[in-house]
Amino acid sequence: MRAMVADPRWPLTPAPSRAEAISRRALVTPDGTCWLFGAYARWYRLDRDGQWHLAAPPAAQAPRLAARPAAIAVPYWLVPTGPDFSVDRGSTQAFVGPDVPREVVEGVRALMVAHRGLRREDFPLASGAFRHVFAAEVASTVATVWGTVMWCAYAPAFDGNEQMLSMFGEFLARPLPGDDWVRWLPPVSLTDLVDLYAERSRSGAPEAGLRLVRLMAETATALRADPRFRPRADALVAMVQPLATQPWLDHTALRSGAVAQTWLLRCPPNLAAAALAEVSPGDHFRHVLYDLVEALAYVAEQGEDPRMVAAALLAADVNAVTAEAVTYLYPWMDDELRQALYIALADQGHPLRDWWPVDGRLPERLTPPDRSTAAALLGSAYATGLAWCELAGATPPETGFPVTAAVGQCLTHTRDDPPPEPTTTPRERITNETTSDWLYHN
Repeated sequence: MRAMVADPRWPLTPAPSRAEAISRRALVTPDGTCWLFGAYARWYRLDRDGQWHLAAPPAAQAPRLAARPAAIAVPYWLVPTGPDFSVDRGSTQAFVGPDVPREVVEGVRALMVAHRGLRREDFPLASGAFRHVFAAEVASTVATVWGTVMWCAYAPAFDGNEQMLSMFGEFLARPLPGDDWVRWLPPVSLTDLVDLYAERSRSGAPEAGLRLVRLMAETATALRADPRFRPRADALVAMVQPLATQPWLDHTALRSGAVAQTWLLRCPPNLAAAALAEVSPGDHFRHVLYDLVEALAYVAEQGEDPRMVAAALLAADVNAVTAEAVTYLYPWMDDELRQALYIALADQGHPLRDWWPVDGRLPERLTPPDRSTAAALLGSAYATGLAWCELAGATPPETGFPVTAAVGQCLTHTRDDPPPEPTTTPRERITNETTSDWLYHN
């Protein structure tokens, strides 16, 4: 499939022909479930009601090896466009356990030193999402660096002693949510960043606004070296960089209040997945739940189904915050996960609840085997929690979700350990250097 979509002829092939080529490569597992590797280079599952849902595939080898081809009609939105198959998903790790690389921290620190002393009169922080975060005398340049770091982070859960956060300590109006071990930070939206720039431009200081945009680009560029930041950092740079040579690009959008939408239109197709949360919170929830299932792949070695474990952990967090959220989550889940979530919430004696944390600790069989796996589980679980809260209009708990707080206990003893190994769990990047003519035929 990757070779076929990477072929230069793919974008030129008529849509019906592309859909037919994709449909011939569907698979059916022994239980009768139909799977398809489609848009965004991810798997989709066909429900009993005939609906396709984004769903991580079975982790066990038996059903995968027993799967057989089955031609089946597919909707247009499952057909890869081409750029979506080259998406860089970076790393799902949180910033707990593996530290932010020193060169990234120092790059951001240099930007802070260069911009922290600018006059507050030129860069006021009078209102907006960052006003309650920073002290009254802080300039919006500091908020711009902070906001860029938070927006680019896959999951903004940070080690309490992480240097990336400590450099902002003197500017904060109040302690960050969390404790000395983990800081559970709320997400920053693209609109929050845009407001910093738009306020200056609308106040008759367009040069100041453009300087904030340049600062966003410089901060995002510094963050690129860490895969936990890279996908969204690349997307942000792509959205704001055209303003460096065409400062008039947003003039119409500034008058209409549609700057964030205008920026998103400038995001290239191969980076669009990084900004999905800004466009469709429901689809974003689907993708981070997919990440959570992938992060739980290690339980398959015990004969367990990562999909069912992910549903159980989701239920644990939803139950602790607001069970009413399920009304908003069900439409975005396939029937198997939906049923598992319902049972875990409704039946107090169901075995799925055996995966729930007890007294702030994970069950022993759920304990990740190493630090990298634990950091990926914490990151994907926290990203999932923030995503479903956004979808359901719920407020994320300041002390962390039960699952992420329990995973954090697995990492606190290594939080300051300078790792000799890479700071992220690299994802395999598949490339194709061979021709793919044979894929266009049965």
